[in-house]
Formats: sequence, C-alpha cells, structure tokens
Amino acid sequence: MEPPVDIGQVNQLIQDLIVWTQAHVLVIPNLLQLAFPGLAYYTARAAARPVRNILERILAEPWAERWRGGIGKVFYPLLMPVIWLMLIAAAKFTAAQMNWPIAIVAVAGSLLNAWVGIRLLLNFIADPWWSRATAMFVWALAALDIVGLLDPTLAFLDKLALNIGEFRLSLLLVAKGIIALVVFLWLANWAAKVVETRLRHFSQLTPSQRVLFGKLARVLFVTMAILITLNSTGIDLTALAVFSGALGLGIGFGLQKVAANLLSGVILLLDRSVKPGDVVAVNNSYGWINTIGARYVSVVTRDGIEHLIPNEHLISTPVENWSYSDNLVRLRLPVGISYESDVKKAIALAEQAGGEFERILKNPPIKCLLRGFGDNAVNLELRVWVNDPQRGVSNIKSEIYLRMWDLFHENNIDFPYPQTDIHVKGPVNVRMEG
Repeated sequence: MEPPVDIGQVNQLIQDLIVWTQAHVLVIPNLLQLAFPGLAYYTARAAARPVRNILERILAEPWAERWRGGIGKVFYPLLMPVIWLMLIAAAKFTAAQMNWPIAIVAVAGSLLNAWVGIRLLLNFIADPWWSRATAMFVWALAALDIVGLLDPTLAFLDKLALNIGEFRLSLLLVAKGIIALVVFLWLANWAAKVVETRLRHFSQLTPSQRVLFGKLARVLFVTMAILITLNSTGIDLTALAVFSGALGLGIGFGLQKVAANLLSGVILLLDRSVKPGDVVAVNNSYGWINTIGARYVSVVTRDGIEHLIPNEHLISTPVENWSYSDNLVRLRLPVGISYESDVKKAIALAEQAGGEFERILKNPPIKCLLRGFGDNAVNLELRVWVNDPQRGVSNIKSEIYLRMWDLFHENNIDFPYPQTDIHVKGPVNVRMEG
C-alpha cells in the first residue's frame, strides 16, 4: 500500500525552501532591510511623546483655541505612525541615492502609508469598535494588493462556492454582501441622524411628530440599504414577493399583537394623546412618560421603576393624562373634625395650611368645603392646585396634612375617632346565677 504523501517530494520541497531562504532572505542587505522598520518603529515611538508635548504647548496658545479640539482628535493618534513613515521615507531616499536594495523597505513604506491614510479617513467613524474593525479590514486589502496577493486571494474565495438551484453562492459573494450591508447600513444610519437633526429645528412639528418622522425615516433608509445590498449581490428581488406573503401570513397568525403595537405607536405619535414628559396614570402605573418606542411606552414612576406598557393598552384602555392640555392638577385632601370643634375656624386653618407651600398655586384659589356630617366626624375637604405633577402629589399631600395637624392642635380643633353611643330605654333585669 502506497503512503498517502510522497515523503521524497516533501523533503525536496523543504530543501528548495531552505535554499531560497538562504539565497534571498538570509543575506545581509535583506536582513538590514527587515531590521530597519523595527528600529524605525521604536525610534518613532520614543520621539512621539516629546513631539506631542511641543505640539500641546503650541496649541495651548489663545490663537490656537479653535484648532485645539480637531487637531487633538485627528492628529494625536497618528503622531507616532507619521514619524515612523517619515523615517522609512528617509531610509528609502538614502538607499536610492546609494544604490542599495530597497524592495523590502519600499513594501513596508507602502503598507504603512496605506495604514496612515486609512486611519485618517476612519476618524469620521465615531464608534471605536467599528473604526478598528474597518481599519484592519481595509488595511488587509491594501496589504494584499501591495504584495500582489489580492487577485489570487479573491480567486480562491470565489472557488469556494455552493450551488443552490440556479444560484451560485460563493464565499467571495458572501464577503461582498457583508461588506455592502455594513457600508449601506452605516450610510443609512448617518442619513437618519441628519434627518432627525433637521427635524429638531422644525418648530411647526410637535415633539411626538418629530419622533415619528425620525423613526419612519430611519426605517425607510434601513429598508433601502437592505434592498440595495441584496440587489448588489445578485439576489433576485422578485423572491421577496414570496417572503412578503409568508410575512403577512405570519402576522395574521402569530404577530397580531406586535403589529397592533406598532400601529398603535404610530397612532399615539400622530394624535399626540401622549408624549414624552406627560404625567399619566394607566391601570396601576402612575408616572411620567420617558420614551415612546415602536412597541411600548416607557413610564417611569416616582419609585424609579420603569414600566414598559404596550402601545395597544394606551389605545384600548382609559388613560389619565395629567398634562394633556396643561399641567394643572387639583388635589383633594379629605379631613374630619369632631362635632365639638369650630367648623369655620377649622376651614380657615385648613386653607392656611395649604397656602404655606410654594408648590400650591394661589390661582385657582385654595378652597376648603364642608362635605357633610358623618357618623363620627364633620367631613371637610381641602382642594388645592399644583402645576408640576411630575414632582409627585403624595409628597405635597403629606406635607399639607402634617401642617394641618399642627395648626388644628394649636387651635383646639380635635380629630374624631370611631365611637358608639348605647342608649338604654326602660329597666333591664339582670339575673346573676351562682
């Protein structure tokens, strides 16, 4: 049985590789060229700090104030690579003048030059992760192109293919699709941010309408990015008709609530029944609206708990919006006094207690009413107004009640407690048995 690998051919290949390395790599000119980029790197790294200090002192002058932020953000990260590139350029010029071999140094300079240019352009990408990933990818392409390996690499990726019916799916096509999707999604996100910024300057639109149009623009741009990506990779867009039918069937059976919440969110933003900042009460949730999303509304309570209420609930259930037309809210504070107390004096003291707090408005006026005669108390009700319900209502009620307690005790106004009077008519015979 013959061995699967010809040992003789492997040994011959290794020997040829050793001979080529000794003839082309392990020679003094090439070794010097390989060593110089590393030496230049450490030199540039050591020189970057003093150069940066000098530049910072120059930019600290008053005349450079307008340039300080931009230069610091763009140039400081490139300071060491630029010095490194200048040293390699100087070495290339010197070697060319002395007729020394410069092939390896020239390749190193081209790679570094491409990396500096790419890094300079990627300053416009704000996200650090995406910036680093894009820099590594583009630099790898530039490196392969400089050393002449880009076309063979692309041909190799194109050979790794899978035929699905009449559609040929290669690794190169997948890579192109991913790159196109990332680029177009980045452009869509940038365009959406531009539209949202423009919408903020339209005073004719309400805040909820700005949010709605901004979200619609983002959805539109993202959809266009996906369609353009599919078209650029050669995928037939007519196949989306089948997908759309399946999506409609899925919505009909399993995504009814999701679709209802999405549509309800659009309605809420259009009719302006609720908007961010409104103080609302929905079922057992009381707080102010933080955000209106595509699927739910975020309501933050006074306890710091954030309730995520589906948009559909705000359409189909009653909602108390305390700041729909204005922020005025009337608070009712019931209180009972004993029948022996002076009712008119108690009414005046209750109104005085409510008027001692800055949050309580003087107009509409503070009013205390006699509501009726209970079994154990004369029932009063103090009515006051506030225009900042987002700061809470229970806290101001508590403060008024505490002040009312002090004033009633200082003026002999008694609070009643439950009691029962028993009236006995006629003699009662009680038999004692021993």
